[in-house]
Amino acid sequence: MNGVKLFLRDIRVEHTLFALPFAYVGAVMAARGVPSWWQLLWITLAVIGARTAAMAANRYFDKEIDAANPRTAQRALASGKLPPSVMLWAIAGGLAVLVLSAAMLNPLCVKLLPLAAIGAVGYPLCKRFTWTVHFVLGAVDACAPLGAYVAVAGTITPAALLLFLAVTVWVAGFDILYALMDVRFDVANGVRSFPQAFGERSARLWPVVLHVVMTLALLGAGILAHAGWLYYAGVALAVAVTVYEERLIALAKDVFVLNDRVFLTNMAFSVGFLGTTLASYVAR
Repeated sequence: MNGVKLFLRDIRVEHTLFALPFAYVGAVMAARGVPSWWQLLWITLAVIGARTAAMAANRYFDKEIDAANPRTAQRALASGKLPPSVMLWAIAGGLAVLVLSAAMLNPLCVKLLPLAAIGAVGYPLCKRFTWTVHFVLGAVDACAPLGAYVAVAGTITPAALLLFLAVTVWVAGFDILYALMDVRFDVANGVRSFPQAFGERSARLWPVVLHVVMTLALLGAGILAHAGWLYYAGVALAVAVTVYEERLIALAKDVFVLNDRVFLTNMAFSVGFLGTTLASYVAR
C-alpha cells in the first residue's frame, strides 16, 4: 500500500481534475446535452489511462533531471523509493486502457489514437530541445476534450477545434508559471522552458495573454456549438479567473505561493466551467 501511495503521489493523480472536466465539456457540447453513461464511462477511462501513461513517462524520462533538481529530488522515482520498472508498467497499462477505451467508443477515436498516444508519452522529451514544451503539454491535455467530442459526435467540427485551442493555451499558460519555480536550474542545466528562453518578466506576462486567448476561443466554441446562455456565465468566469491571475502575478513575489494559488484557481474553474456548460444545454 505504501508503494501505491508513492506512485499516486509521484504521478500527481489529483491533477486529473484539470483534464477530466474539460473532457466532459467536449462530450456535452457534442451531445448538446448529457451523453450516454456508456460514453461517459469510456471517456473517463480514456482520460485516466492517457494521463497515467503521460505522467509515468514524464517521471521515467526525467528521473535524472528530477534527481539533480533540489525541488524534485525527493520524488519517489528520482530518489530511488520506486524502481523505474513501476513507471514502465504504468505507461503500458495506461496506454492499454486508452486503446481499449478508444475501441469501445468509435472508429475515428481509434484513427486519432496514435497522435494522442505519441504526444502523451513523448512530450517530456521536448524540454531537451524546445521551449515550446508548455504548448506540447497543453495540446496533449487538450486531446481530452477533442477526443471526448469525437467520441460522441464521431466527427471533428470547428467548435471542437476551438475547444482544443482553448485548453492548449490554458494549460500552456499556467505551465509557464509552473516553470518559474525551476528557472535557475533550467538555465544552469540546459533544460528548455519559456522562462529559460525569455526570462521571468515575459513568463509572468504571457500566461495572462494566453488565458485571454483561451477566453475568446471558449466564446467562439460556444457560439458555434449553439450553447445556451448559461454557457456564457462560464466564459465570464474565465474572464474573472484571468483578471484574478493578472493581479496574483503582479503582486506575488514568491513563485511557489503563486503556483499554489493558480493551481487551485484553475482547478475550480475547470469544474465550474463544466457546470455552466452542462446547465446551458440541460436548462434550455
